[in-house]
Amino acid sequence: MTQGYSSYSDKGPNRTEAFKGATSAVVKALSGRPEATVVFTPIANNQKLGAAPTGEVRLPLPPQKLTKENVIRLRGSADAMALRLRHHNAAIHAKRMPVGKDAVDAYNAMEQARVEVIGSDKYKGVSRNIGDALEQRLLLEGYAMARSTTQIQMGDALKVLIHDRCDDIEMGPTCRHIKEVFEGEFGDKLDGYLDGIRDNLTDQRKVADILRQMIELLNLEKDDGGRDLDDEDVEAGDEAEKDAAPDPSEEDKEKDTESAASGAETQAGEEQAEGDAVEDDRDSDTMSMLEAAMEPGTEGKQMRPRPGHNEKTGEARYKIFATEFDQEIEATELCDAEELVRLRLQLDRQLAHLQGVVARLANRLQRKLMAQQLRSWDFDLEEGLLDAGRLARIVANPTHALSFKRERETHFRDTVVSLLIDNSGSMRGRPITIAAMTADILARTLERCGVKVEILGFTTSQWKGGQSRKKWAENGKPSNPGRLNDLRHIVYKAADSPWRRARRNLGLMLREGILKENIDGEALVWAHNRLIQRHEQRRILMVISDGAPVDDSTLSVNPGNYLEQHLRDVIAYIENYSSVQLLAIGIGHDVTRYYRRAVTLMDADELGGAVMTQLSDLFEEDARAANSYRAAAAF
Repeated sequence: MTQGYSSYSDKGPNRTEAFKGATSAVVKALSGRPEATVVFTPIANNQKLGAAPTGEVRLPLPPQKLTKENVIRLRGSADAMALRLRHHNAAIHAKRMPVGKDAVDAYNAMEQARVEVIGSDKYKGVSRNIGDALEQRLLLEGYAMARSTTQIQMGDALKVLIHDRCDDIEMGPTCRHIKEVFEGEFGDKLDGYLDGIRDNLTDQRKVADILRQMIELLNLEKDDGGRDLDDEDVEAGDEAEKDAAPDPSEEDKEKDTESAASGAETQAGEEQAEGDAVEDDRDSDTMSMLEAAMEPGTEGKQMRPRPGHNEKTGEARYKIFATEFDQEIEATELCDAEELVRLRLQLDRQLAHLQGVVARLANRLQRKLMAQQLRSWDFDLEEGLLDAGRLARIVANPTHALSFKRERETHFRDTVVSLLIDNSGSMRGRPITIAAMTADILARTLERCGVKVEILGFTTSQWKGGQSRKKWAENGKPSNPGRLNDLRHIVYKAADSPWRRARRNLGLMLREGILKENIDGEALVWAHNRLIQRHEQRRILMVISDGAPVDDSTLSVNPGNYLEQHLRDVIAYIENYSSVQLLAIGIGHDVTRYYRRAVTLMDADELGGAVMTQLSDLFEEDARAANSYRAAAAF
């Protein structure tokens, strides 16, 4: 079903387009849907398992310079999506959907593994693509270094175990390591369930029942209050399953799918109504609660759940061992003026050939923003300002009445944009260089449109824990100390500082020794709290990162998912309870599993365009909302 990588590795202006064309053809053939539309976009596939199929397949946009890693990732994504379209029934899947995020993630991952096994058994090329893409992704997640099951996402591990039991792909070293870690903890407890999946691959109903049993065995399912799902809830789900007709025909499947889609729309409407009610609360309350989440021991009754806390006991899941060594520092304090000038010149030289491309995108964004801010008037009114342009007709015919005009209200809201850039060591080289250039052009563009911009960076001041770890060792190395490193949060440009004064600061990102480790959750809290204190009506926080939070000092003495879980808590809190609009751009790393609104890029060269496009879409949404409001008010 697929061709070798070498077919697309030759130089030539059309090799990327040829690759996209071949991939589209494979998706249509493998899915059995020649009418399907295949779209290549920086925005990762947003069709969730359990949702009605849309007829559109979104795949990662391949870069101009194809590499073996990019080809592996895109082919794996294409084959996985095609097999999902062919072998997955959304209605059956939705009926057995568990409660709780961990349970849902595991349920979806295991169902995706089922459809991949079916396709891999039939086609050798699909088996190779699925196996290579899975190994690559798990390796990038850092699972090769995992020492316990707490350091591995349960969904990823269960997916590996299903593929291993069905023997449909060649397992790479990372996959084999994950299997060994889980077998060391669970032994043969899952063997019967895995055999049941293997023996009933084509019967989605039976497999869904087995998946639910595995979720119950692993104690993954929790309700919104943090308790285990009651037996009554499970029985209610079983009754709903009994009511469904067994083995529906294709026509019945379409009806089920329409029903599932209708239910999803109803649920989305309810969630939107809840979100509208939440936004009426004060932003200062959001700020204080996020700060409380970062300060263990803070007392007081909270109106909302606190991020990083156990909702059942109220205890903090995320702790900080020491804060006295943390830094919030201006870029000018980390480097002398002469070196800043030299680094800025180095940045300009490296990116001279990219300035034109991003500048054109920036000009397009500027035109859209300026169009929303143009003054407009209503004419031929009976009162208002005298319309001098209509006086000539009164001179020609004195019977004409005087004409007045009135300026329309402009609905473009005061806006501030905060760009939070990952300053970790893995961003070293081209990614951090392009991030600095993008921030520079974005600040210039939005400043001309009257939009305030601040540019922030986050890293640590030391490798391997710094003063915090030293203090921990001196105190007897207590267990589970929490975050164990010295934060460094850098202000490259404050929102009220003009671009001309801050442009030199961006060169600091190129300085050797600045980029170290990254603790994303606390950086998000910091950037959010700075935004929430602003007076602007609209606040946008954009995160640029190339991976999950990593700090060896913290992870060596805490659970392996400690920093990642805190990041998820903070993101969920901001997205659900704050008026700050949060979006993220991942460079070579899938951030869509963390952020609701996110873009994944395969090449750092695409960063500038992605930033401009995402901001442009946000402002267009705001303009449409304002027009709808204006129309409703007039009605």
